Amino acid sequence: MTIQEIEHQFLNISLADRAAIVQRLTKTLSKSGKGITKTAGVCGGEACIAGTRIAVWLLVEAQQLGITEAQLLQDYPHITAADLVNAWTYAEAYPEEIAAVILANNEAA
Repeated sequence: MTIQEIEHQFLNISLADRAAIVQRLTKTLSKSGKGITKTAGVCGGEACIAGTRIAVWLLVEAQQLGITEAQLLQDYPHITAADLVNAWTYAEAYPEEIAAVILANNEAA
C-alpha cells in the first residue's frame, strides 16, 4: 500500500476515527525511545536511558550548562531524540531526585 492510498483511506473515514489513529501513532512514536531504567550496579542505580550508561542527571546537567540537544545527539550517537524526550520527561516528573544527584556529583568532584 502506498502513502497516497493510505492518505486517501484516512481522509475518507470519520473525524473520530482519524483522531483515534493520530492518537495511536503519537503513542507509538513516543515509545520509540528506549525508555528510562534504574538498574542496581549500573551508574549507581541512577535513572539512565535503557540499555546505556547515560544517566538522566548527566543529560539534564549538560542542558543546564547550555549544551544543545543537537550536540547531545552528536556526542551520544547511539541515543535518539525520543530518548532525550524520555529523559526530559523523567526529569520533569522527578525534579528533586535529579537535582539531588547533580548536587551530590558536583560536591564529590
